Amino acid sequence: MHATLGAPRADFTIDQGWSRYTPAEHAVWQTLFERQSRLLPGRACDEFVQGMQALPLRADRIPDFRALSEVLVAATGWQVVAVPGLVPDAVFFEHLANRRFPAGNFIRKPDELDYLEEPDVFHDVFGHVPMLMNPVMADFIQAYGEGGLKAQRLGKLHQLARVYWYTVEFGLLRQHGGLRIYGAGIASSYAESLFAVDDPSPHRVGFDLERVMRTRYRIDDFQESYFVLDSLDQLLDLARIDFAPLYQRLEGAAELQPGQLLASDALITRGTGRHAADARARTVAAPR
Repeated sequence: MHATLGAPRADFTIDQGWSRYTPAEHAVWQTLFERQSRLLPGRACDEFVQGMQALPLRADRIPDFRALSEVLVAATGWQVVAVPGLVPDAVFFEHLANRRFPAGNFIRKPDELDYLEEPDVFHDVFGHVPMLMNPVMADFIQAYGEGGLKAQRLGKLHQLARVYWYTVEFGLLRQHGGLRIYGAGIASSYAESLFAVDDPSPHRVGFDLERVMRTRYRIDDFQESYFVLDSLDQLLDLARIDFAPLYQRLEGAAELQPGQLLASDALITRGTGRHAADARARTVAAPR
């Protein structure tokens, strides 16, 4: 874990401690940055690429959050604040509602390049921050923060969390006659960038809000289904929605499994399900 000085503040923010990153930590960033930068052209959406180009991001060093925030504030009013790891939901939503994006200040170890349970600085900055340069995503994530505080009071956070998961983290977008990545969980992952766009295994389904709110997701493996926007402007519509009536309408509605398809789905690609089936077979065959 990256060394920090002092305890977290009441809002869980800390000093990034940029000067204390080691050469080894900068080298991990460089490995990840260069690998994703080679992979994403033709796979990431235009807005992600534009955000990358506009931000002070370099391959050879972990970014300084202050320099990132200067550019972000001028563009969309957002800033990046350092946190030591995952923060409580209420704290997370409060930051988003005030256009502060909490980013872990630590970076994964060299033997964790392809999977990390807790989001690190590469996931949070490389994956999320370029899209915060886009006014549509900037407004949507702020609205999500405000909605999260309300959902928590109503006991409906699990349904709203699925919207964030299947858009901000693992969303795909139709663009240039194909599918493009805008979700940070995909954009920051070499393996999932290939899987989400190129692999025949997952379903790719047109985005439908109520459908997404009923759909569970995978936190331990690739997604079995990805939901696809026709354009980022659909997120603006979501940002304006009063979710309270939706929560009432979905009361008692059946939960959907990650790989489940409905007759009403706007199906873009019917997946083979091979990856998930193989993973289940390995689990069953594992010694107990």
